[in-house]
Amino acid sequence: MGSAMSERNHRRQRWAARGALASVALAALLPLVTGGLKGLLLLAVGLAGLALTAAALWWVLSRRGPARTAAAALAVVAPVAVITLFAVANLLWVVFASLLLWCLAVWSGRYALRSTGLRPVRVKEYRTPPPKRPFLLLNPRSGGGKVGKFGLKEKAEALGAQVVLLDPDQHQDVTALARDAVAEGADLLGVAGGDGTQALVAAVAAEHGVPFLVISAGTRNHFAMDLGLDRDDPSTCLDALTDGVELRVDLGFADERPFVNNASFGAYGAVVQSPGYREDKVGAALERLPELLTRQSGPRLTAGADGTTIADPQAVLVSNNPYRMDDPFGFGRRERLDSGKLGVLAVRVDSAVEAAELLLAPRPEGLTVLTAQHVVVEADASHLEVGLDGEALTLPAPVHCRIVRRALRVRVPRNRPGVPEAPPRLDWRRLRKLAAAVGRTAAPSRSWRT
Repeated sequence: MGSAMSERNHRRQRWAARGALASVALAALLPLVTGGLKGLLLLAVGLAGLALTAAALWWVLSRRGPARTAAAALAVVAPVAVITLFAVANLLWVVFASLLLWCLAVWSGRYALRSTGLRPVRVKEYRTPPPKRPFLLLNPRSGGGKVGKFGLKEKAEALGAQVVLLDPDQHQDVTALARDAVAEGADLLGVAGGDGTQALVAAVAAEHGVPFLVISAGTRNHFAMDLGLDRDDPSTCLDALTDGVELRVDLGFADERPFVNNASFGAYGAVVQSPGYREDKVGAALERLPELLTRQSGPRLTAGADGTTIADPQAVLVSNNPYRMDDPFGFGRRERLDSGKLGVLAVRVDSAVEAAELLLAPRPEGLTVLTAQHVVVEADASHLEVGLDGEALTLPAPVHCRIVRRALRVRVPRNRPGVPEAPPRLDWRRLRKLAAAVGRTAAPSRSWRT
């Protein structure tokens, strides 16, 4: 019976791969078959419109005054004009049909590859006793007042936690508060606040080997998202105090400053220093970016990542584990938090043509994506402006980034939404082998373990 079931799975796999390849072929041929030469010309016009839109967006970011206004208008007019041309030629339905075929090809191809038996790595869960003396720091302003809205202080105290409400009107050293709590016998440290505050307390927890509790009461909660926590209701994170498990995750450092998400250098690192950034992020970015992108201000950067040199990028992002870049639905998520690798993303764009290439080329020269265990960011200046988990810092150059594998014990609820399973990367060569297979799948069936 097992053999028959295996053969059925292989058959589904083969036909899914064939369906993916057939859908791709139909998506490419449909404009040519239905529109002939006119369809080919309109396809070229569509690609040119995308390139022009990308160039216009570059001008919006890198220009001021009338030039920026004209570029913004062009960014709107170009795609509208392309859509209008297709509609006039009665080929707009072809565009939508081709897009649907591409979506079908992606879905079918991923189904075929997912059924090969290859599975993503899952972070191992450790069952440990509940903490006896948990200590929590709550920022009442974080996330627009989620601490008060969800009654986090009262719920935490009812579960036996010692709670300290941070004073929003004066600076408090959360690192010192966490260390004092450990010295007084706390066996768990937790934070309801932004990722920058989370990182500072997480470093203390890692230093003393006590569990760390993330309460998703910040604005974006990227770390909480990648841990699989509920970002809509932060009170559910408190379930970890009574019914929780532990994960061993990595912790990043820029020099001696910890980060749970990323360290940003260059354009973004400079933008977050703007006085009005918190109140108006878009306005602050549009104010600073023209000089930063055209290299009229800011230091020239050089990044070294495990022997690879990245020369003169405008922006460098070093992340605690790499972000997914191949899937629009999982973009900005980290598949793992325990790989022991830093993700490196560097961008260098010096013209509108390079901006268009960044959008349209499968492997643009202006984009560098890699992983490393050690990254050094140098500059032709004595100090670097850094965005560390969204917090504005200035560090002496060069800045050494490193990662400590599984340094942090994170306590999470046993029942939580979880991280969506990352779909397999589309590999058309493998799909061709799967489609041509007769009795067995072309890829070995195996599962990765932590």
